Amino acid sequence: MSNLATSDLSGFLEILQQLVREPSVVGTEDSFFRVLRRELEEVDVKVERHLGVLVAQGSEPESLILSAHIDRHGLLCTGPNEFQYAAFIAGNRGELTGDSLSEQMMASIADRFTGQRVQAHLPYTGTYLGQGTISNGYHCEKRHNLIFEIEGLDFLQPGAPVSFLDRLQVTDTHISAQLDNVLSVALIVYLFRNGFTGTALFTAQEEAGRSWRYALAWLQRESITTRRLLVLDTSPYPTPEAAAEQELVLRKKDATAGFDSAFTDEIARICQRLDITTTYKDEWIEAQNLDRPKPQSLGRTELGRLVAATGGHITGTTLQIPTTGYHTASETASLASIRAVLRLLSTYIS
Repeated sequence: MSNLATSDLSGFLEILQQLVREPSVVGTEDSFFRVLRRELEEVDVKVERHLGVLVAQGSEPESLILSAHIDRHGLLCTGPNEFQYAAFIAGNRGELTGDSLSEQMMASIADRFTGQRVQAHLPYTGTYLGQGTISNGYHCEKRHNLIFEIEGLDFLQPGAPVSFLDRLQVTDTHISAQLDNVLSVALIVYLFRNGFTGTALFTAQEEAGRSWRYALAWLQRESITTRRLLVLDTSPYPTPEAAAEQELVLRKKDATAGFDSAFTDEIARICQRLDITTTYKDEWIEAQNLDRPKPQSLGRTELGRLVAATGGHITGTTLQIPTTGYHTASETASLASIRAVLRLLSTYIS
């Protein structure tokens, strides 16, 4: 617990730096699952791989259940020198209903990636195939997806995943990389290394709206119902000033369902006791919508889908780190927020 409460983040940043380098494109997460499993097997936890989810359990698995998705946005080769945003290809669209933040922002982010270095790899093994540079990106209304052209990867065959060439950047106050959601994965690995004894679910395909199904399948397999599922994630803000208004982001609900009010209040009380500043993202969005000509969705989260699918038998709350540069290789979070989340989570380590 004392390790988590210190201001020295070197141990955590070492884990994050390593994991950031590993590709985990939506729908092709197998190689990342194997890297993550090796990390977890170095500590005294039980690790099991199931379809779409890696489960790690300490000596007190029922004390607290954490969840974080491992997938990150990337591209998939779909034709000769044609690459589509992996989360939104036709085969992944079944769970997407048009009101996720990613879908609503699709057209506006098409040109963010011009000049971005990328790397291709084999889908299952993660074997490196080559690098290239995105030369063009646009929104195709017919296919309702982002289409990219890449210089240097014209030899790829359909089905090959392409990830953003990513390296962790650290300053005195912030970190930058494609943080969503490898940041939360690194946090949980660090927690286990420092004595966390509960359960963690690492899920695939959250960006395609599927992760909740994999989590639900495992929870049902184990006959688990709970009101204390804590989902860790990042939370996007439009400007550094808006992100800096709080160290951590809470939620009472999303577009799908309300969260457990008792657990949400418990997290809020701990934050208040530790002098950690917080806001509620759903309330922030609703306030912003008062001045928007077209209201923004509250978003559909993994937790909200689990709550709705189980009639509230599986519920909990979310804990998010505010970021800017949403869904880019330069998504940025403050070190103050990372210290805050570690201080909070240390209270759940006996």
